[in-house]
Amino acid sequence: MNATGTSKQAGFTPRKLYFVLAIAEACTWTLLITGLILRATTGIDQTLFTTIGGLHGLVFISYGATSILVAFNQRWGFWLGLLAVITAILPYATIPFELVQAKRGALEGPWRTQATDDPRDAKALDRLFRWFLARPVLLILVIVLAIVAVFSTLLILGPPGGR
Repeated sequence: MNATGTSKQAGFTPRKLYFVLAIAEACTWTLLITGLILRATTGIDQTLFTTIGGLHGLVFISYGATSILVAFNQRWGFWLGLLAVITAILPYATIPFELVQAKRGALEGPWRTQATDDPRDAKALDRLFRWFLARPVLLILVIVLAIVAVFSTLLILGPPGGR
């Protein structure tokens, strides 16, 4: 507890991480939309547009991975977790979704690194989740490798809508 009587969590809490990625995803939407407008009106260099698209794609996939991680940690349930991922598809939808979840208190609380009396904590997937949370460097490495694998696969498949 701090001097005002409220608890303050240090580090990247689920709420902070989700907020950062929601804002980053919306920012890359702005870059992508600006790039599309400039490409249509001024014919910007294709390399620049490809770079913007790649950056947006990387942040899009990162937001999706973060949504899954936070949804599992916060015990959102499948449908709310899926909705969190889907918001990345709609420009700027990540911000209002994050605001609504924050207002509902759905982003409050620390990372679930310790088992509690909750019977769900005894499940194998929850134990594995806590095991990874106790090893943040390994967790980050696994998530980064997964993001790179998805990003690389999508690069091989080509941009949305074809070349």
